[in-house]
Amino acid sequence: MLDYAHARHQMAERQLVRRGITDARVLAAMRAVPREAFVEDGFQEFAYEDSALPIAAGQTISQPYIVARMAEAAEIEPDDSVLEVGAGSGYAAAVLSHLAERVFAIERHRTLAETASARLLKLRRSNVDVRASDGTKGWPERAPFDAILVAAGGPVVPRALKEQLEIGGRLIIPVGRQEQAQRLLRITRTAANRYEEEDLGGVLFVPLIGEGGWSESSEPDAHARRRVPDLVAEAADDLPLVTDPGFADPFERFARHRIVLLGEATHGTSEFYQARAVITQRLIERHGFAIVAVEADWPDAAAVNAVVRTREAASGEPPFQRFPAWMWRNAEFAAFVSWLKTHNGTQSTQRQAGFYGLDLYNMRGSIAAVLSYLDESDREAATVARERYGCLTPWQNEPGTYGRAVLTSGYRRCEDAVIRQCQELLARALDTAGDDAVFDAAQNARLIATAEKYYRIMYYGGADAWNLRDRHMFETLDHLLERADPTSKAIVWAHNSHIGDARHTDMGKLRGELNLGQLCREKYGDEVALVGFGTHRGTVAAASEWDGQMEIKAVRPSLEETVERCCHLSGKERFLLDFVRKPDVAQSLSSERLERFIGVIYRPESELLSHYARAELSKQFDAYVWFDETRAVSPLPVTAGSGHVPDTFPFGL
Repeated sequence: MLDYAHARHQMAERQLVRRGITDARVLAAMRAVPREAFVEDGFQEFAYEDSALPIAAGQTISQPYIVARMAEAAEIEPDDSVLEVGAGSGYAAAVLSHLAERVFAIERHRTLAETASARLLKLRRSNVDVRASDGTKGWPERAPFDAILVAAGGPVVPRALKEQLEIGGRLIIPVGRQEQAQRLLRITRTAANRYEEEDLGGVLFVPLIGEGGWSESSEPDAHARRRVPDLVAEAADDLPLVTDPGFADPFERFARHRIVLLGEATHGTSEFYQARAVITQRLIERHGFAIVAVEADWPDAAAVNAVVRTREAASGEPPFQRFPAWMWRNAEFAAFVSWLKTHNGTQSTQRQAGFYGLDLYNMRGSIAAVLSYLDESDREAATVARERYGCLTPWQNEPGTYGRAVLTSGYRRCEDAVIRQCQELLARALDTAGDDAVFDAAQNARLIATAEKYYRIMYYGGADAWNLRDRHMFETLDHLLERADPTSKAIVWAHNSHIGDARHTDMGKLRGELNLGQLCREKYGDEVALVGFGTHRGTVAAASEWDGQMEIKAVRPSLEETVERCCHLSGKERFLLDFVRKPDVAQSLSSERLERFIGVIYRPESELLSHYARAELSKQFDAYVWFDETRAVSPLPVTAGSGHVPDTFPFGL
């Protein structure tokens, strides 16, 4: 059972207070109204997400922040009479009922008006009246109003609403020549025929339909909607097919950086893997990059590293057998591994490129790697390590239960033992610098110590688990660079959610999450290039639930007013958008827009809720690679029985 009261408190603190809502009465009202009572059945668990949610009649329940923002801007006093236009679910009217003496709410859809009225009655909000009518005409018999709030965007301010304001009254309304891109205005009536107008910033609302708004058949202003796409079309560098030898040419500009991070909008798209492979090959061949670090488990990547560096392959189960096996067991990645092995075969040992995993999923494999090393090098240490890791092993195949186990005092002692083991192996690594086997064992010990904390934190949920994971990924990358010479260069493959600077997304702004790209920028500054990838539609390899079967799913066309739709409307099939070299398009894409994130789980039926978040694209990335239509990776068969999946992160990103 979800703790809605706690979720409401978190919503107020993270989504409202952090964004600048300061009115104590507004915050109290937002904390008092149960938003879960106003959403459609099946959406209650998303009630306190920072987004609008769909309701009946093709309408939405407004994002909590915009409700609070409009209420604060209206400066409502306890004895005020307030009109709301666009009652929808009734949620905003319920909030306003805590602020004003009387609330009159209009909804043009009769079914919505009746449902909203019933919900408000159930919550005993007796100071709210709801009726179904044309909201652009207002409610003349109840006028004048001290405040009017309009939850839909029109082409102009309806005259009737202005005339129904009390002298000194405030009208809060989104206005714009497009149905889905407006400016939020505050209009104050200062005299019978005089009004003052303030622009409160850009907003996104459903259209205001009615006599004083849009007609049912109105179309958005196509010219205005294509303004950003036109800038994208002008600024973008066209790319040939990914199989063309010239595809990598434009990416040589990133060779001056020490770390080049290459993202992906999904974990199962062929073009993303192929493009990263081609770019990586060019940077290795011509520019001396010698570290390829990916969003994969260290032990699995170590097995690949042994193969591509012409050393004896690791014994035991082949790598990448666990869910999501297709993420690395695919033909596109296999082709890159084959190329890397061939390339290294022509190089001296010192000039070979290595392949490394940054992630901490595979606690089971990491423990096995550490013990295997100690069995060969120090049997007594191996015996001690087995005793120390003994309290972890019962949950190696189901570590999600470990969070519950560590609540007992006996399991709390394991953390100190794991950390001691890690410290001992790190010290040994320092004493024998350059020994790959020792370095591998030390990294595995570090991984285990981090995983122990990760599974404990995962039990409580929230940003801490994500942050621990991405800090681990960054520290692993940092160790690889420190281990190499000062001129070493690295290429990173990971999801956009790890690559793009979290400070310019909902992750950092609202949820307190950091990520690999942000940490790289903070330490290495201009030595880092963050390159995101995106697509409009196609197919993708993904599952419907964690540990589920892989499916080839159709990627829905991107939604209106998203980053992806701007790129699609440019009319280009493939391009590279360099924000550093193209400041005009960088400026146009620096404002918040929805951006799509698909991990190993894809649920197209709830795509807006499950896979879109707000981001400032040109601040999140230094460059962006676009493929308008993409196809799924070609999975390779799993060649051995795989164990159960560590349930590490619920969204699989």
